[in-house]
Amino acid sequence: MSGGIEVGGEPEASDSMRTFGAFVQGLREHAGMSREELGERVHLSKHSIASIELGRRLADEQFVEMAEPALGNTGALRKAFGRVGRQPGFAAWFRRWAALEQEAVSLATYECRLVPGLLQSEPYARAVFGNSVPPLSDEQVDARVAARMERQHMLRERPNTSFSFVMDENIVRRHLGGVEVVRKQLDHLLGCAQLRNVAIQVMPTASEVHAGLGGPLALLETPDGRHLAYAEGQLTGQLISDPKDAAMLHRRYATLRSQALSPLDSVSLLERIRGEL
Repeated sequence: MSGGIEVGGEPEASDSMRTFGAFVQGLREHAGMSREELGERVHLSKHSIASIELGRRLADEQFVEMAEPALGNTGALRKAFGRVGRQPGFAAWFRRWAALEQEAVSLATYECRLVPGLLQSEPYARAVFGNSVPPLSDEQVDARVAARMERQHMLRERPNTSFSFVMDENIVRRHLGGVEVVRKQLDHLLGCAQLRNVAIQVMPTASEVHAGLGGPLALLETPDGRHLAYAEGQLTGQLISDPKDAAMLHRRYATLRSQALSPLDSVSLLERIRGEL
């Protein structure tokens, strides 16, 4: 999903995020609190606190309002967050989704445009950002690629979280970035498919049925059992929390998975495509 920045993206790990995270860490240490202790005060895990302090995760308003009194109640945290919240690329409608994603017990993604960000190899991600219109500077490309690679740690750092991906076959046959980039991307996909918490499925082009014609879709389940969804277009995104709408989209994704090749058959197809290059 694009995360309100660009196709297949996520919140950019900007200098302001890292600065805000260092500010949170400084306040926490001044208060004599561990990450676990602060997490208990704001209802987050110590790992989530670490992600915020390292600039990997964009904090939300709820975190700031709960952390402020725990860290001295000076108002400094609110002011610092205000500067981060105004950074380009941090669309308000995506901020909440990004926070929910960090705590989800399961995540599912359907893509028809390009390999999902969590599964992109570095050369492929560089090709994606290199095709941005208007064009990005070399520094911007480097920063966004680094942020994407950092975010992918989620797959291995959260072995108890289930990750499901369905992508159209045309994605893995498109020569984005050139044949060598595609080879490395296919190798990367095959490596990710070996993780026990990751399921990758391909929707074959020859299929006569397709439940995902409405476009890309991201889904998650929260620790308390809520089902949410996120959908986006070129310049907009929508967090879908209405129980009926979210349930419908989760059923749509379940149908899509049943129509796609099984994970085992998808690996076989990826290996065959890799061999043809």
